[in-house]
This record gives sequence, C-alpha cells and structure tokens, in this order.
Amino acid sequence: MKAWQYDEYGSVDVLKLATDVAIPEINDDQVLLKVVAAALNPVDYKRRHGYFKATDSPLPIVPGYDVAGVVVKVGSEVKGLKEGDEVYGDVNEKALDGPKQFGTLAEYVAVEERLLALKPKNMDFVEAAALPLAIETAYEGLERADFKEGQSILVLNGAGGVGSFVIQLAKHVFGASKVAATSSTTKLELLESLGADIAIDYTKENFEELPDKYDVVYDAIGQVEKAVKVVKEGGSVVSIVSITTSIPPPGFSFVLTSNGSILTKLSPYLESGKVKPILDPKTPFSFENVKEAYTYLESHRAMGKIVIYPMP
Repeated sequence: MKAWQYDEYGSVDVLKLATDVAIPEINDDQVLLKVVAAALNPVDYKRRHGYFKATDSPLPIVPGYDVAGVVVKVGSEVKGLKEGDEVYGDVNEKALDGPKQFGTLAEYVAVEERLLALKPKNMDFVEAAALPLAIETAYEGLERADFKEGQSILVLNGAGGVGSFVIQLAKHVFGASKVAATSSTTKLELLESLGADIAIDYTKENFEELPDKYDVVYDAIGQVEKAVKVVKEGGSVVSIVSITTSIPPPGFSFVLTSNGSILTKLSPYLESGKVKPILDPKTPFSFENVKEAYTYLESHRAMGKIVIYPMP
C-alpha cells in the first residue's frame, strides 16, 4: 500500500512517500480500515521531531492519529462493527506511550474497536477526521476538571484545534454559565461564533490582569503560570501543553487516553450541529501534499483543523 513514513527523526524532509508498505495485519480486537481521510495534530510533528522517542514505536513510522474510514475486515473478537461501517477515531490509545508504528497516513490502518465510533450521519469523512483527538482531549479535560453546569470557564487559545471544542462542549454539552476565550485579533469572531460570551484579544489585553475569575481555566497554549492567577478558589486549571513542567496548584496536566465511547456519547450533539469541527480554509490537503500540510501546521497559522483527503 501507499503510505507516508520516516525512518529517522527530524524536519519535514524526513517524510517519504512509500508505495510498498505491507497492509497491516489485524489482531482479534481490531478492524482494518480503508482510510478515507486523516487529520494532522501538533502531536504529529512533535513525534516526528523525536520529542518522545524514548516511548515511541520502532522506526520506520507511518505517522497519523486521526482517521475516518470504512471497515473492510473485522477481528474475531469485534462485536459492534462490521464490514462496510463508516467509522472514525484516534487510533493511538496513549498519545505519547507506544503510538502505533503504522498510523493513518496510509491506505489502510489497523485499529482497536474500542477506539472507534460510527461516523455522525450528517458529516462527511473530512469533517469526521477533524474531530477525534481534539474533541476527546477537550472532553477529557473538562471531565477531569469536574466542570459542571452553571460554572464559568476561560479557554486559552480558543481558536486552536482543542480550544475550539472546549468552547463548544462547555457551552452546549456541559451547560457553562459563562465562556471566555483568548485568541489573536483576526480570530475573535470565530470565538464568538463557537459560543464564547467573552472574546479576549491577547495582542491587546493580558487576561491575567482582567478582573474576572473562573471556575476552570483550560490552558491549550502553555500559559499555566498566568492561568492560576485567574482561577477561583476551589477551581482548577487544566493544561494539555505543560506536561513536562511542574504546574503550580490548583493546576494539573494530562495526556489524552483515546476512547471511542466519548465520540459515541457526543454523537447527538454532532448530529444536531450544536458541536462542529472547524476546518482550516486550506483543508483538505491531498495525500501527495502531506509535507505541505505539515509545514503549514508547524507555521501555527492554521485557523482550524488540517485534513488529508483524498487518500489513494
């Protein structure tokens, strides 16, 4: 099969398009997917740079976490999926601890059934591929922070992949009383369209100097020292960026554990259109243009998710 892979860590130039990669064998608890679309996330380039090579799978690596595709083969222990099902998910249960050697930037990928969910009926494969890692991270962080109906939240980097879902989930799923979020000037309208009550332009205001305090601060950018200054007593700061640094209380960080049941739980909100993926205007990038997609992702200029489509 065709697949993008690298046999050394480094810049985008280590990525090579291979045409002779073996189609993965499936375990009893896995399905084989024909990949229709795959999305990129910051973890993809961090992995390629070797940031967590001590816990990575052996080289060569076919990268990619997020997938939307069609089941073409099922393992003997698979109960809830069948051939022909249209599914999506994040194929790596632990993002930094032994992610799959053969990921989603390929014609086929083998995935555990528990990491997948049926694709929302109202979404195409490009939209579905943009969801899993980011929306699951947003949801797990809110759960871990024990965020409840009627509480207030500040989202740092609200226009990013995870932040855009934190705003929507806090507002439409968890029932937040007030959602504030930070972004640059050009992205303020996006924050409001997602459901933010207060859009803070970080180029003009320092959020930690404003009078408001919040029950939860969700740090999706890496500003945890400032975040703890605006959290209410008894509240919490959740960070997905500062996983290697110590976080002052009441802050904590976590790394996502991928779980298809989160996607299934959120399906009614996705199918009703209350929660939706934000696709970058340049999306999709073709399979041949994966290097350009990575370069764009690493420029930090994207306004939404970067999806690879069509696949070969």
